[in-house]
Amino acid sequence: MPFVTVGQENSTPIEIYYEDHGSGRPIILIAGFPLGGRAWERQERALIAAGHRVITYDRRGFGKSSQPSVGYDYDTFASDLDQLVAHLDLNDFDMAGHSMGGGEVARYLGTYGTARVRRACILSGVPPYLLKTADNPEGGADKALFDGIQKAIADDRLAFMTGWNQNFFNLDENLGSRISEEVVRDAWNTATAASPAGTIACVPTWYTDFRADLPKIDIPVLVLHGTKDRVLPIDAGGPRTHALIRGSEYVAIEGAPHGLAWTHADEVNAHLLRFFA
Repeated sequence: MPFVTVGQENSTPIEIYYEDHGSGRPIILIAGFPLGGRAWERQERALIAAGHRVITYDRRGFGKSSQPSVGYDYDTFASDLDQLVAHLDLNDFDMAGHSMGGGEVARYLGTYGTARVRRACILSGVPPYLLKTADNPEGGADKALFDGIQKAIADDRLAFMTGWNQNFFNLDENLGSRISEEVVRDAWNTATAASPAGTIACVPTWYTDFRADLPKIDIPVLVLHGTKDRVLPIDAGGPRTHALIRGSEYVAIEGAPHGLAWTHADEVNAHLLRFFA
């Protein structure tokens, strides 16, 4: 299986698992919490068919990547991505990040620049800044909400993921029509197989401040967000990210939940194929 080593914890190397399929201009797809590269199954199929080389990977702590107890912050996540890009010697590539993956897009471009990257997409991403503060009154929520989520994961991680899926996919509206019980079960299995320490440690990263990263981005960016996102409400994400990236394009996908890459795959794929054509 393909891995790239990005660090070391005590006697153990920290390895990022990736997959690399198709041919044509490369596009890196970065999954959201608590999933991995397989979350892009429906997009990967469409992009490869359209002539793209598609690279997916599992964030540290998730999927088939190593599960260290350290490195759960966006500077490290961006460094992991940069080491993958260097390992594959990618140039003139595209990238897309969903949810937490939108944070990697923002921090990678804000830190390492756009010399290698052609276009980017942020889907229901955590940028620009989800913490409500004095200088960010329109932010997503008070810190107490994130503290409560972190405690709930620590108390019963497996039970938490059952409730998480309810809101990730808006199952009360979409189960049986846009998503099957089997897909939900697979998402739960993936989530609960992740690092317990990493799952807990990721929660504070959701309110990383990306407001300094976004204005540095000088390539075309597509911002997508579902209008019925219950995990990351649209007003806290998509429009505000769009406003901070000069010349970006913003699309609201009507009725889509946070997990729009599966439930609204046809709409998402149409926008990605158009934008990355």
